[in-house]
Amino acid sequence: MEELDELLRNMINTKASDLHVRSATSSVYRIEGKIKPIADKIFSLEQVEKMAYSMMNEKQREIFSRRGECDLSYSIYGVGRFRGNIYRQRGSINIALRFVPTDIPSFEALNLPTVIKKIADNHRGIVLVTGTTGCGKSTTLASMIDYINSTRSVHIITLEDPIEFLHKDKLSVVSQRELGMDTTSYLEALKHIVRQDPDVILIGEMRDTETMSAALTAAQTGHLVLSTIHTIDAIQTVTRIVDMFPPHHQNQIRLQLSDTLKGVISQRLLQNVKGGMIPACEVLVVTALIKKFIEQNTIGEILQTVKQGAYYGMQTFNQALLNLYNGGNVSLEDALSAATNPEELMMNIRGITTESGALI
Repeated sequence: MEELDELLRNMINTKASDLHVRSATSSVYRIEGKIKPIADKIFSLEQVEKMAYSMMNEKQREIFSRRGECDLSYSIYGVGRFRGNIYRQRGSINIALRFVPTDIPSFEALNLPTVIKKIADNHRGIVLVTGTTGCGKSTTLASMIDYINSTRSVHIITLEDPIEFLHKDKLSVVSQRELGMDTTSYLEALKHIVRQDPDVILIGEMRDTETMSAALTAAQTGHLVLSTIHTIDAIQTVTRIVDMFPPHHQNQIRLQLSDTLKGVISQRLLQNVKGGMIPACEVLVVTALIKKFIEQNTIGEILQTVKQGAYYGMQTFNQALLNLYNGGNVSLEDALSAATNPEELMMNIRGITTESGALI
């Protein structure tokens, strides 16, 4: 629809990341993390409903009718691609759309830690990108896939819901599959994926124990598996994966995880005082010592190891935020708001260091 396409064109011009279309009230953009109303853009319930149904194919309409919400992608030729969700709210329909850049940004453009290249260079195992909704997980994964695509000759298969970034073959061959269009579920796709001769497998999201178990098995059989999971930091990620399984399976999962996990990148997006957004990344690189902690269920030891793991490229959120603040990229208020331990970060900013939880 022309009204929607106009909003999306303007969204790109204003460098907004998201658009929310609602009925009988102002539509809004999200610009640099903040919600901003769009002047004179109020649509009736019927107009929003017409927009929503024009975006959905027959299968998506059936899903929306049954579930009250539906994920999709939307494109405007010559303008760009958007990831979207249509959902019901108090009897009306809302539309949420996020801009997906045509060009896949590099690690450097995203201000990601340099160690991510080394993590992406793994040829087998699991690499997880974690964080809350909207923190840039999909973009980081796309950048990792593009890096692999540009540096080695392999077969990459992505399983996405929906497909966001479009990858062109470079040194690698990239097969992109979308849930609902090319396969029914992550689990169903993973059951058959080994016969498709992949070297690298991207799973859009680890949603359940069956998908996680299939991913662990794929990693153990010599594949590199990249995925996302909704956790707030690297240590919680390890605990969350184990806790997804019933108690009588958890020892086996710890063994599998210690054998396959290669790295965890946890992200939080902050407003860059120089303009735009910038990620703070907690990075866990799985060394022999980390493997031991996972296997022996001494997860609490991991944080201190990450704090002291700069040689391997590891860093905690507080260390990442300290670097961003000292580099003049983020305000003190935003750094403290995003910190895992604001009191400790404030001490670090004042030049006081901590070790093993004690002041030194």
